Amino acid sequence: MDGGWEEAAGEHLAQGVARLRLPGWDATAGLVHGPAGALVVDAGARLREGAAIRRWARERTGGRVTHLALTHGHFDHVLGAAAFAGVSVYGAVGLDGLLAAGREELAADAVRHGADPAATAEAADLLVRPHHLVSGEMTVDLGGDGVRREAVLVNAGPGHTAHDLVVMVPGDPCVVFCGDLVEESGEPQAGPDAVPERWPAALDRLLGLGGGDARYVPGHGAVVDAAFVRAQRDQLAARFGVS
Repeated sequence: MDGGWEEAAGEHLAQGVARLRLPGWDATAGLVHGPAGALVVDAGARLREGAAIRRWARERTGGRVTHLALTHGHFDHVLGAAAFAGVSVYGAVGLDGLLAAGREELAADAVRHGADPAATAEAADLLVRPHHLVSGEMTVDLGGDGVRREAVLVNAGPGHTAHDLVVMVPGDPCVVFCGDLVEESGEPQAGPDAVPERWPAALDRLLGLGGGDARYVPGHGAVVDAAFVRAQRDQLAARFGVS
């Protein structure tokens, strides 16, 4: 698997916050860690990918992964979730039902995009669904003396899907894992499960969370700034004919 965790100081994320660009569909996995645990953002497109994300997070932090946040229910973000058995799994309200009822369609979508049918069927069959459902905001405390490491999970959608979750990590700088509400490596994808008329408002909420100086981590592509998110918000509004 190509890529690596992009860490800490420099032009990348922040202390205790990292991310990985995965090969294939260029999806992002994230990591937020503190003394009391580690939260991974998204699980990749296959069991092998999920296992690699979990192993690299453990090696990076020197401890175990304790939490997994799923930003939305598309195959390239959730099909590795079975590799996180025993971990507390979070998602937006409604994602649990979507994944329970939609395993076959999830697998079919992955195969349509070039995934191996046998591996995909296994991942879908073993799929781990969220145990904790976020309707507004939920804070995960990862510990720390003095300055505490927290991940704030926010039900920011609908937009890209009906169940969009973002992960905001307060700090200097603040980091926001956006899921596919924001995409940098291509035009944002609006499939049949998108809610386009509410997508610009979701990006307004995102910008309100992070502010002008935050680092915004798209579901696909390079880390961006608030100006990029604002421009993409305006493009989506024009594209879908909403204000």
